[in-house]
Amino acid sequence: MNIEFSHVADNDQPGMVDVGAKKITVREAEAQSIVWLGKENIELFEKAGWENKKGGILQTAIIAGTMAAKKTGDLIPMCHPLGLESCKINIDVLEESLKITCICRLEAKTGVEMEAMVGASVAALTIYDMCKSVSKGIVIQETKLIRKSGGKSDFKA
Repeated sequence: MNIEFSHVADNDQPGMVDVGAKKITVREAEAQSIVWLGKENIELFEKAGWENKKGGILQTAIIAGTMAAKKTGDLIPMCHPLGLESCKINIDVLEESLKITCICRLEAKTGVEMEAMVGASVAALTIYDMCKSVSKGIVIQETKLIRKSGGKSDFKA
């Protein structure tokens, strides 16, 4: 079986994918991160209105995730720098965890999966940072792509 990796150039060296010949289409991707806090910590933070000495926990995570999604091309070496048209982050409070969803969209020649993944990941890391004074047992359980559309193939988990 011969597998071709998209970020390996003809000379077997790393390289950015040439998207010059691709068509501009609407690209959208949704990623999710789960942050396990435990039931006691969820109750504690809810009682505090999701605020602590550093500020609003959920609001800060949304801002950080959005900023990170916009900087994905600076963080991941082979990602194209993209001007996102939309980045929406939602945080759902579950019984023991927080579910972070990041949806990124634009019209472009390349997809926005990495932007959505970075947005969700950095929001999760920000929650850890904002909450670590209460517990070092917080676990970022997963970050995964939920769906993507546009381009030559769509995906849904």
